[in-house]
Amino acid sequence: MPSSIRLQKIADRIREEMSELLLREISDPRLHQIFVTDVRVDRELAYADVYVSAVEGKSRAADVLAGLESANGFLRRALATRVELRVFPRLRFHWDPTPENADHIEKLLRQLREERKE
Repeated sequence: MPSSIRLQKIADRIREEMSELLLREISDPRLHQIFVTDVRVDRELAYADVYVSAVEGKSRAADVLAGLESANGFLRRALATRVELRVFPRLRFHWDPTPENADHIEKLLRQLREERKE
C-alpha cells in the first residue's frame, strides 16, 4: 500500500490533469465553467473521488454530474495516459458545496461589518 504522502501526490496530479482536460479537451456544454476542488484516492488505488463545483452554484449540480458521468470513460483513459500508475483508479464524481458555503459566510460577515459601522 502506498504511503499517505504518495496518495496525496497522486490525488494532486489527478486534480491538475483533470482540470487541464476540462479546460482544453472537453467539448460538452454541461462541463463548461466547472472546476475540480479536490481529489481523494483510497489506499488501494481502486477509486478516486473527484469533487467539483461550478461558477453558477448548486443549480447546475445535477447537470454537471450527469455530464461527468457520460465523459467518465474518456476522462479515465486520458488521465491514465498522463498519470503513470499500474492500474488507474475508477472515477467517482461528487458535488462540492464548499465554494458556495464560503461565499455565503463572506456575505454574512460583510453584513455584520456594515451593521457595526452603523
